Amino acid sequence: MEIGDALFDGAAEALVISRASSICASATRAAVNTLLVTLANPTRRAIFERLCRSGEQTVRVLTARSGVSQPAVSKHLDLLKRSGLVRRRRLGRETYYSARPEGLIPIVDWTDVHSASWRQRAKQQEN
Repeated sequence: MEIGDALFDGAAEALVISRASSICASATRAAVNTLLVTLANPTRRAIFERLCRSGEQTVRVLTARSGVSQPAVSKHLDLLKRSGLVRRRRLGRETYYSARPEGLIPIVDWTDVHSASWRQRAKQQEN
């Protein structure tokens, strides 16, 4: 292998790494956007918080405590499930839902990445 070949291989590898990072960043942005939109709804947020606090619950129990109809609760649970924030388990005629707090990791990671610059800007504005 000649020197030029080594440079090309290194450049190609850097390009592959750059594209992979870009794809990961894009996927992370999409996940963060989905989670923020999902949790922007106060009813969905309350259902998720209830599942985090109280553990696994049936749709019937969640409906009784939510103040909205069963079809509405089911739709909210479906969106929470598709966002990765809840899991569903069927047992006979009942469907049980439980929180998946690890589904919040993309938001936590996004906040961690940006928090240093936010703090720096806040300090600059104080001065």
